[in-house]
Amino acid sequence: MKLMYKLITTDGNAKRGEFTTPHGVIQTPVFMNVGTIAAIKGAVATTDLQEIGTQVQLSNTYHLHVRPGDKIVKQMGGLHKFMVWDKPILTDSGGFQVFSLAGLRKIKEEGVYFSSHVDGRKIFMGPEESMQIQSNLASTIAMAFDECPPATADRNYIQPSVDRTTRWLERCKVEMARLNSLEDTINKKQMLFGINQGGIFEDIRIEHAKRISDMDLDGYSIGGLAVGESHEEMYRIIEATVPYLPKNKPTYLMGVGTPANILEAVDRGVDFFDCVYPSRNGRHGHVYTNQGKLNLFNAKYETDDRPIEEGCGCPTCKTYSRAYIRHLLKAKEMLGMRFCVLHNLYFYNNMMSEIREAIEQGRYADYKRKMLDGFAGKI
Repeated sequence: MKLMYKLITTDGNAKRGEFTTPHGVIQTPVFMNVGTIAAIKGAVATTDLQEIGTQVQLSNTYHLHVRPGDKIVKQMGGLHKFMVWDKPILTDSGGFQVFSLAGLRKIKEEGVYFSSHVDGRKIFMGPEESMQIQSNLASTIAMAFDECPPATADRNYIQPSVDRTTRWLERCKVEMARLNSLEDTINKKQMLFGINQGGIFEDIRIEHAKRISDMDLDGYSIGGLAVGESHEEMYRIIEATVPYLPKNKPTYLMGVGTPANILEAVDRGVDFFDCVYPSRNGRHGHVYTNQGKLNLFNAKYETDDRPIEEGCGCPTCKTYSRAYIRHLLKAKEMLGMRFCVLHNLYFYNNMMSEIREAIEQGRYADYKRKMLDGFAGKI
């Protein structure tokens, strides 16, 4: 099977595509639901993900290496079999933990030395180790190991970091080719996405995009955004970088974002998204609607018998009222969190479906404006 990205149509810079993988075809633009430790936080099962239209599930290399251990996942038949999910899975490389666990790590050319956030034990992860762990997990798409520098870092820090990330990417590509050739590898067609870095420096971003584009990878992502810079800076970097990434490969904006962020990034040519916002906000009673975000802890919903959003097709809205969900949340009943997370994930997945349809029909600009006006309370 030839793994490929097919560009179906464009509307301005917005792209409507299909990405063929060993575990099925992904319709893009797509939002990947984040299950860091092979589960969506909020008591959401893979059967729920099927029901709410999830195309791709994302898990984290570092966290699964810490527990239960990638070798255990391999022994259980790989991540798909372990969590009972037959569609694509993308595994983040552990590179973001180089950023988020800054107080627990030391970066060197060979890789990164961590102290586990769970039990403090020493962990080393470099490009080869990241690829080996992801091969054990047998995900559909493996992310290259990189450093995600802080958005506020200066040029003297960013440039050497990006150069090292490029060298790490070359090592990832070599190691993945080796792993995919081994007899006991579960997914011998595992795909590799490279990561563009460069902080908020357009020239570094563009030069790095050119360098990694020459490596002919399966896909390309833009990392190191939504880590402290303004939304305006993020949009500027996306707009500057995307034209220098391959047109015949998917473009993935890592860890972004709000519904408004996604609408703006699609308009700048991005295909793939992931973010913890829908599940994290849901667990705190914050739910998304076409008229903005609601906080169901507010007293005004105490006797509100409407669903979270009228006309919503999610399992929560088809059955339960704002008043009942608020009661569950106030009582600290897990079912309340579950209902909110299910609604939010459905909202994101449904919005992506509407985005794809709008691009196909050449009305993406109107759709984006209507959605942004709704979020701002202008409808």
